[in-house]
Amino acid sequence: MTADPNLDTGLPIRLLHDRVLVRQDGSEGERRSTAGIVIPATAAVGKRLAWATAVGVGPHVRAVVAGDRVLFDPDDRSEVELHGRGYVLLRERDVHAVAAERVESESTGSTGLYL
Repeated sequence: MTADPNLDTGLPIRLLHDRVLVRQDGSEGERRSTAGIVIPATAAVGKRLAWATAVGVGPHVRAVVAGDRVLFDPDDRSEVELHGRGYVLLRERDVHAVAAERVESESTGSTGLYL
C-alpha cells in the first residue's frame, strides 16, 4: 500500500525534548533602517541575530512558551516546511533572549544572574 503524499496535512505536530519551532516575522532580504533607508541583504555587516515568534515548544523547554518572541542566530538553524509555510527548528539553548510580557513580572527583584 502506497502512502498518500497529502496524508499529513492537518495532522498535529508534537515537538520533542528541548525543541522550539519558530516563525520568522520578516523576510531575510532587504530591510529598512529607522530612518527609512533600504538596506539590501548583501550589505550584511558582521553577525546579525534575528527575532521570531515561537509557535510550538517541546516538553523539556523551560523558558519559552508559544507566542513568545525569541532572539536567535539565523546562521545556526534548521529550516522545515509545514503545511506550505516555512519555520525554523531550534534547541532551547540556541535561543539568546525571550521577549514577552510575562518576562517582566518574572524578573522583578531578580538580576537573572547566577552567582
